[in-house]
Amino acid sequence: MNTTAYWREIRKSFPKLAKRYGTPLFVVSRTLLLAQVAKFRRLLPRVEPFYAVKANPNPQVLKVLAQAGLGFDVASAPEIEWVLAAGATPDKLVYANTMKRNESIKFAYQHKVNLMTFDSEYELAKIARYAPGASVMVRIKVPNVGSIIELSLKFGADPADAVPLLLKACRLGLKPVGVSFHVGSQCTHGDNYLEAFELCKIIVNDALLKKLPLEMIDIGGGFPIRHFDTDEDWFASMAPAINMELCRLFDPGMRIIAEPGRALVGPACMLLTSVVGKSIRNNKHWYFLDDGVYGALSGIIFDHCKYQFEVLKKGPTQLTTLAGPTCDSLDIISGAEELPELDFGDLVYARSIGAYSLASATTFNGIPPAKPVLVP
Repeated sequence: MNTTAYWREIRKSFPKLAKRYGTPLFVVSRTLLLAQVAKFRRLLPRVEPFYAVKANPNPQVLKVLAQAGLGFDVASAPEIEWVLAAGATPDKLVYANTMKRNESIKFAYQHKVNLMTFDSEYELAKIARYAPGASVMVRIKVPNVGSIIELSLKFGADPADAVPLLLKACRLGLKPVGVSFHVGSQCTHGDNYLEAFELCKIIVNDALLKKLPLEMIDIGGGFPIRHFDTDEDWFASMAPAINMELCRLFDPGMRIIAEPGRALVGPACMLLTSVVGKSIRNNKHWYFLDDGVYGALSGIIFDHCKYQFEVLKKGPTQLTTLAGPTCDSLDIISGAEELPELDFGDLVYARSIGAYSLASATTFNGIPPAKPVLVP
């Protein structure tokens, strides 16, 4: 599906949506969400997607994905609760946080969530104590070259330690089932995956020599999306090489799962805002919107993300600054937008904003986050 064409068509309904629900409004498209699921399955047919709940835990998003038969990557007891409430079954969850609270491990065990990741002996000891007999995957450190956020800085055991850790899991009464990794968020360097596959293959072979047959590889997330019309579809470009290497290195009996978050929910959502203030500063128009970096545009700060801002209004454009509604000078959205002159109440919207946006929004200054609404 052409997401750009879809949004251009649906934006005709923006004035009606804004009038009905008010702004800021976080629009979730069921059509695009399911289209992203279909795209992922088409590009990586051997890989089972386990949606990374952290990207966007909106109950409507979780329900649509649960009904589509997806698994879920959860990182806390609340995320487990939300996913189960959305209709997923415990066997469709992987508790993929390698630094879990004791209480959260007990909660997972009580709710029959049996698959967990770890990257240290300390974590193994906690899992063995609070979730005896659980199935575990060792998370390894892999290259994060070219990724927007490097996740191997904080997580992942050295690959050389993977098999000793899996053997330790056995001695603790746990069931070691596989290896997991993460190449970093918004990864546009496809070789990161290929190098990680090679490391996993070495570990699988070494484990087999130690009479420890593994059955699963978790290739994590990081699959990139387009934020601007001019961006390349990096995911589609990388997929053929990923598929080829998975088939070359791992026999059909090896289960391959992944933890896509941004790749599924990112392109499926749009933020709709209104102009609530105007100013001319240093001979440049400033427009103050009713959402900003403390709200659903928090990805600018926490996700190092840039968004494509558009308006319904036509006319000659000029260099413009967009700012949020709070009293903090940090709340400047963009200082270099080409937009026509806007009036109070005019709508400004951003596409592909579904991931790591509303999930990290705050209520700073008492300003509530954008209201999410599901559209067909």
